[in-house]
Amino acid sequence: MWKKVSTIVIPTLVAVGILAYMLYSVWDNLLLTLEHAVIPFLFAAIGICVLAWILRGFRYQFILEGLGVPESLRFATACIFISQTANLIVPARLGDFVRMLILRHEDNATYSQGFSSIVVERVFDILMVAVLGAIALPFVLAVPDWFITVIVVPIAAGGVFFIVLLWSGRMKSENRFVVAVQKMLDEVKQASLNPRALLMLSSSSLLIWLVDVLVCAAVVLMFQEPVPFAIVVLAIVIGNLVKAVPITPGGVGTYELALALTFGLAGTPAATATLIAVIDHLIKNMVTLVGGIGSIYYFGDWSMDLLKKVFSREIEKEETFGG
Repeated sequence: MWKKVSTIVIPTLVAVGILAYMLYSVWDNLLLTLEHAVIPFLFAAIGICVLAWILRGFRYQFILEGLGVPESLRFATACIFISQTANLIVPARLGDFVRMLILRHEDNATYSQGFSSIVVERVFDILMVAVLGAIALPFVLAVPDWFITVIVVPIAAGGVFFIVLLWSGRMKSENRFVVAVQKMLDEVKQASLNPRALLMLSSSSLLIWLVDVLVCAAVVLMFQEPVPFAIVVLAIVIGNLVKAVPITPGGVGTYELALALTFGLAGTPAATATLIAVIDHLIKNMVTLVGGIGSIYYFGDWSMDLLKKVFSREIEKEETFGG
């Protein structure tokens, strides 16, 4: 029982601790900074964030189509909303597995197809956000060495991953685990490793991240802070690459810290940098939560049961691969 509780409680306490420290260290200047906020930019940021979700749904619809699971844009978007809502609460991105069960329930898709769809989405997300960071790097002075490492490693890993995909067809084994991995790799290759898919997934992923950057840019304008656009891009890149390591639920705390540190490169006051980081992530998480609640109504009561399984970690007992 303690093991189950601690896997959620400890990461959550880490997230709260990071945020509490960030806010406490600039508390005296927070209210003064908030007084000068231009609220219309807050609503602009929310609207842009909603657009980013629609684009994510469009990309996921394309991925599902490539796996032989044709679905509507509404379905694809709702699917992501529910899994990302679960990821706001549970650690280690276990919420992603909800998507596999939704596809199984609604389309009789295999768990392998569901898992492959997540792999394709994650690979292009991480690879393209890193590419965006590499494009922004030459426009930012005095970048810490670890920023470069955080950007270069995913790009190198993405290259290795695609080499493995090209080579994977040569694997021959009777081992059940190897066969399951081979099946998943074949599906990933089917959905992503052709000229049309590569172009579509790369361009749509770059667009998604640029829109994500625009959400943060609107928050920057909200506080009337003269932050260069390249810094905003780099902040979102570093924040999301750090968040990709599931230390805390939804990357809360680590994301904000990475953004605030990046804004510091432009000489942004600590209080303003902290508020930009916190409000940017709050907007994105609130839109995710509202979309997740709406998606539960869209799919029906059974989807709530899936979320309960994730929260109790019973989902680990489900077969990850299989027909």
